[in-house]
Amino acid sequence: MSLVNKPPLLCIDHGVKRLGIAVSDRAWLTARELAVIKRTTREDDFRKLRALYDQQKAAAVVIGIPSHEFEGTGVHTQADTVRLWVERFVEATGLDVVLWDEQLSSHDAKALATRLRRKTTAPIDDLAARVILQSYLDALRDGLAPAPPLPAQD
Repeated sequence: MSLVNKPPLLCIDHGVKRLGIAVSDRAWLTARELAVIKRTTREDDFRKLRALYDQQKAAAVVIGIPSHEFEGTGVHTQADTVRLWVERFVEATGLDVVLWDEQLSSHDAKALATRLRRKTTAPIDDLAARVILQSYLDALRDGLAPAPPLPAQD
């Protein structure tokens, strides 16, 4: 498969009210924001995500997961919530998923929103997904991240 003609990667920033979506280029060098999905039902959310995945002809989905600060302490964390959601997402869609640390993505997304001159009331979930995906792409290029599975060539 050509270095510049890989299927893009989709990224999801999981939120309680919204899902931020970003997509990579076909060389897996840069990420751009794609959409913000206002959450309704799990089934509807999964249907919309699958439609974006199919529309982009993506190879896999990168999903941001919070750091594991309280892991092993018996405290239910946001990471636990995201892991459960991811399990249900994979079960419902059958898509390949890579989990990636989303640490500081909201902070970086706010700074990016300011540079892009977005209104302060506009959602930044798509920008957070862009930050997460760009972090993953950079780590992938540097050999510090697991490569997503690629679909078989026809």
